[in-house]
Amino acid sequence: MIVDVFGIEAFLPGSQIDVKPIRDYDIFVGKTMEFKVVKINQEFKNVVVSHKALIEAELEQQKKEIISKLERGQVLKGVVKNITTYGVFIDLGGVDGLIHITDLSWGRVSHPEEVVKLDQELDVVILDFDDERKRIALGLKQLQPHPWDALDSELKVGDKVNGRVVVMADYGAFVEIAPGVEGLIHVSEMSWSQHLRSAQDFMKVGDEVEAVILTLDRDERKMSLGIKQLKKDPWEDIEVRYPMGSKHTAKVRNFTNFGVFVEIEEGVDGLIHISDLSWTKKVKHPSEFTQLGAEIEVVVLEIDKDNRRLSLGHKQLEDNPWEGLEAIFTPGSIQEGTIVEMQDKGAVISLDHGMEGFATPKHLVKQDGSMPKVGDTLDFKVIEFNKDNKRIFLSHSRIFEDEAKAEKNEARKARRQNSRREEQPVLNTPIEKTTLGDLQELAALKEKLAGK
Repeated sequence: MIVDVFGIEAFLPGSQIDVKPIRDYDIFVGKTMEFKVVKINQEFKNVVVSHKALIEAELEQQKKEIISKLERGQVLKGVVKNITTYGVFIDLGGVDGLIHITDLSWGRVSHPEEVVKLDQELDVVILDFDDERKRIALGLKQLQPHPWDALDSELKVGDKVNGRVVVMADYGAFVEIAPGVEGLIHVSEMSWSQHLRSAQDFMKVGDEVEAVILTLDRDERKMSLGIKQLKKDPWEDIEVRYPMGSKHTAKVRNFTNFGVFVEIEEGVDGLIHISDLSWTKKVKHPSEFTQLGAEIEVVVLEIDKDNRRLSLGHKQLEDNPWEGLEAIFTPGSIQEGTIVEMQDKGAVISLDHGMEGFATPKHLVKQDGSMPKVGDTLDFKVIEFNKDNKRIFLSHSRIFEDEAKAEKNEARKARRQNSRREEQPVLNTPIEKTTLGDLQELAALKEKLAGK
C-alpha cells in the first residue's frame, strides 16, 4: 500500500500491515495509523514503513503473559487465522496455536476446510505447549465425547451394519459406521475366493457398503467387518453341488510345475494335476496345454472339504485310448510319424490317433547316416508298447537294419543250399564206380565159369 507521511509517499508491504494475514486491503484505505520507518533510500527517494513492527513488541509481552497462564486441558476461545492442508492456526488473542488435522474431528478429515472456515470463532482445548519455542498444540475434537463411548451398547458380533468407505489400502478398507467409529474389512473377508487380490478390486472410497461385525473390542476401540459373510459359504454343501464324477467348466487361474489351479465359481478352487491333463501327450508344463484365463472342462475326482480344495481331471472326460490301441501299435508294426520335438535324449514323435512316441538318437539315424529334424515325417517301427506307463518306443533305423539283416540271412541260407547241391555228386561218385565195377567183374567171372 502507499502511505502519505507529511506529503511523502512511503511504501507499506502487505506483510507489514499487521501480525496476522490481511485478506481485505480496502478497509485500510483512508485510515490513519501509526507507522515505524524501517528503511530510507535517499538515492531512489524510497521510504518503507511498517505498522507490524510497532505492535510486535507489545504482542511479544502479551504472548509471555498468555503462555505463563496456559494449562493443559484449559479451554480458550480463538479465531481461525489460517488454514493449511495439515491443520488450522488459531489466534488466541496475541498468540497462535495449531490444531492438527487429526485433532479437528473424531472422524476422518481429508482437508481442514471440511470442518472450519476463516475468521470462525471456536472453543479449543490446550493439548500441549512449549515455553521456549512458544508452540501451542490445540484440540477441537477433544471437546466432544468419543464416538465409541456413544456407540450402541446393543451392537454385537454377527450384527449387520451400514457404513461408508473412508480409507482404502491394498490389505483392506476402513468403513465408518458412525462419525469416529471405523471398522476394517480385510481383503480376505471380501470374497470367499482364496485368490490374492487387492481391496480396490471390490470397493472404493465413498462407497456405501453393508457388512457383518466379525470382532468388536470396545476397550481397544477396534472392530473388524466382513462382506463375504452376507453370502452363503459355497463349501457348506460342496458334496451336493459338485459330487465326485460330475463335469463342470472352470477358469484357469494359476500354473505350477505340477498342475493347473482353476476356479469353478467364486470361492471354489481345484487342482488339475499335470498327469490328469492328457492321456496321450507328455505335458512338461501346464502352459503347454492351456493358458491363464482360459476355460477348461473338468471332472471332480476328489473333494477335500477341510482344506477347501477339489482334485480335478481333464483327461477323464474321454475314455483311456491306451486300452484300445494295443492292437494297432503292436511291437514290430510300421507306423508313420512326424518329429515334433528334438531333445538331448531323443525325439518326440507324433503318431496317428493322437498318440506320441519316443525314439533315442541311435534309433533316429537314417539309412544314409544323417539325422532327421523337427517336422520330418518318417516310418518308424514299434519297439515297445507299454500301456501301463503310457509309453511307445520307436525306431526308424531298425527298419532298414532289419531289412539288411533279413537280406543277409536270405543270402546265407541260399549259400548253404548251393553248398549242399555241390557236395552231393562228389559223395555219390565212388559208390557209382564201385557198383559198376562189381557188376563187370561179376559178369567176367560168370563168363569164365561158363567157359569152363
